[in-house]
Amino acid sequence: MRRHEHDEVHDEVHEHDRGLSYDLPVLARRRMIRLLAGASLVSLAGCSTDDDAATAATPDCAPIPEETAGPYPGDGSNGVNVLKESGVVRGDIRTSFGDSAGGTAAGVPLTVTLTVVDADSGCGTPKKGAAVYVWHCDREGRYSLYTEGVADENYLRGVQETDEAGQVTFTSVFPGCYAGRWPHIHFEVYGGLADATAARAITSTSQLALPKDVCDTVYATKGYEASVTHLGGLSPESDGVFRDGYERQLAVVRGSTGSGYTATLTIAV
Repeated sequence: MRRHEHDEVHDEVHEHDRGLSYDLPVLARRRMIRLLAGASLVSLAGCSTDDDAATAATPDCAPIPEETAGPYPGDGSNGVNVLKESGVVRGDIRTSFGDSAGGTAAGVPLTVTLTVVDADSGCGTPKKGAAVYVWHCDREGRYSLYTEGVADENYLRGVQETDEAGQVTFTSVFPGCYAGRWPHIHFEVYGGLADATAARAITSTSQLALPKDVCDTVYATKGYEASVTHLGGLSPESDGVFRDGYERQLAVVRGSTGSGYTATLTIAV
């Protein structure tokens, strides 16, 4: 059973803020992953080959930390399953599809490019043919399929297959900030498109963190007023998910509110 982040968008404390005992299982897994990654690097350093050199291994390579999917995954683990619906494989996730209400999420444009690489190769080998499912809240901090007012929508959710460079790119909007959580984007990595659209055999579940300076700039624009208040009392270090380290999850974000932003992150699995 996956942990919840919040039940609805209000200024009170929700399930994502339960405290240390709630987060210990995830923290323990993440620390073990980092220890194993360090051991792997020692082994690689002592056994370099021509094949190793060809993959251009990254010295600090380690798997992306495992995180909660939250209460609104839409992957069948908590109610509705959007992954089995025709139309979920798409690059532009701003508009709802299929039998939904057909709404479009408003907000500052955001293009998200994720690069999936093989951690066992030292992060030098792209994982072609993997699949990535992304989802996040809208400008108002609401999650489609779940939150009152947008439960009939399925926007800001989509799946893509990685190309030869291990990349997927989604056209979206900058997510808002809701009470108790640092601004973020959820994602699940699957071995392939067939697994993703069947909602089976998840390889990795994690979250992308957005940088504060960009959040401050975006949230000063119209429609993000509530996000200013929510962000004011938060930091990644106090966030229930990112507080034990987020350096591998912090996206590089460039752009402007006028032309839109691009967010990039490399995901080692």
